[in-house]
Amino acid sequence: MRTCSKPSWLAIALLLAISALMSGCGGDPSASSSPTQAPSFAEGSPLKEPAQMVSHNGLLRAEIVVERRQVDLGGDKLWALTYNGSYMPPTLRIRPGDKLELAMRNTLNEVTNLHVHGLHVSPSGNADNVFLHIHPGQTFQYSFQFPATLRAGTYWYHPHPHFTSAPQVAGGLSGILIVDGLQQYLPANLRHITEHVIALKDFQVQGDAIKTKNLHIGAPTHRTVNGQLNPTIGIRPGETQLWRLANISANIYYKVRLQGQKFHVIAHDGTPVDRIWTADSLLLAAGSRFDVLVQGGPAGRTQLQTLAYKTGPAGNSFPQATLATLVSEGPSAQPATLPTSPFAPTVDLSHAPIAARRIVAFSENKAGTKFYINGKQYDPNRVDMRAKLNTVEEWTVRNDSNEEHSFHVHTNHFQLMSINGRPHQGHGLQDVANVPAKGRLVIRIDFKNYTGKTVLHCHILNHEDAGMMAVLDIVK
Repeated sequence: MRTCSKPSWLAIALLLAISALMSGCGGDPSASSSPTQAPSFAEGSPLKEPAQMVSHNGLLRAEIVVERRQVDLGGDKLWALTYNGSYMPPTLRIRPGDKLELAMRNTLNEVTNLHVHGLHVSPSGNADNVFLHIHPGQTFQYSFQFPATLRAGTYWYHPHPHFTSAPQVAGGLSGILIVDGLQQYLPANLRHITEHVIALKDFQVQGDAIKTKNLHIGAPTHRTVNGQLNPTIGIRPGETQLWRLANISANIYYKVRLQGQKFHVIAHDGTPVDRIWTADSLLLAAGSRFDVLVQGGPAGRTQLQTLAYKTGPAGNSFPQATLATLVSEGPSAQPATLPTSPFAPTVDLSHAPIAARRIVAFSENKAGTKFYINGKQYDPNRVDMRAKLNTVEEWTVRNDSNEEHSFHVHTNHFQLMSINGRPHQGHGLQDVANVPAKGRLVIRIDFKNYTGKTVLHCHILNHEDAGMMAVLDIVK
């Protein structure tokens, strides 16, 4: 395997650092100027699906070990933070109404915990309680009882310890969670098609390890699919596949495009859409997911890319990169006619009575080192908002900064009503929404089933850790 000599890497690193500073990254609170030796990673292996832990008879009983260990990434050994020894950990697979009994053993030398991102489940007790701390050497028994009304689609899991979420996720701690049942909305001839997890996570390198300290959002990074660098994905000409696109990185955005083809969106953030819609590209802000149908084109190779994207004058510039290569080959199939409307049942809060209206203002200091919601930095001991169970609220999420933020709320999905005053029709609910620089969103959220303390925050985890999170208490 060929490696770059150190002088040439230093020159490249210097040019990339200058480029990052010119693109609005200089204000990041975790910026670092220390160059490191660049490994030479291999690309082009066939896509590997993550291992799966699947529920049976309404129960998934699993153990997850949190461990720092060496992993193989593109042929190089790097120290990483892992679940069950893998950079791309097992996919947890459940059905609506299931119970998940999960023992988490922490072998790190720091506190951790677990958040099941996007899942409608209790935020209290031993469930999706981000205020819990699993201390070094401790094993904690989580118990999640999911409702029978849980929506089918793609979710993910990751640590959520206060003030250290970004380094733990960036170090490798993120995996996929699938709620089965999405296929029931497809026509019979598409219910057993090939599906692929397309988990997007990135890593920066420092010495012989994945970098976790002094993370700089706009620094050069390695973008992976299921922990692989530019893997190949096989498809037959005309074949229809289901892809589960998920941004499970700590901080960065992906604007995903499959050259010359369209994505047919069937679910967004774990919610089946009421009408399938198509797009040439999809913006996956930090934490977001799309379930899409893709069809194989003529025999040949097509790039799955992330396009260049800038998050505003004070934000970051993410360069274009190839994520994977789609290889269309083999016997041709007659392309299936894809459904459009109706698809899944409609959920619409447009005419719901509004119990309260709130402003949620995102801001940051001039140096970009401190981040705020409604002028306050996060304090786990302070309740910032109280909402009543079985009511609908309307929030205006206002961004007073010059960079985009990825708004996320736990426990309940929301309907995105408008962006910068223009009505928005997303054909379903979501749990992440990108807030434009100096812009605003209007959302409506229905507080159902569960009471307890939970949080809302920017899912750019560097921003969350630096204060951009608030406590929401749902009460009877």
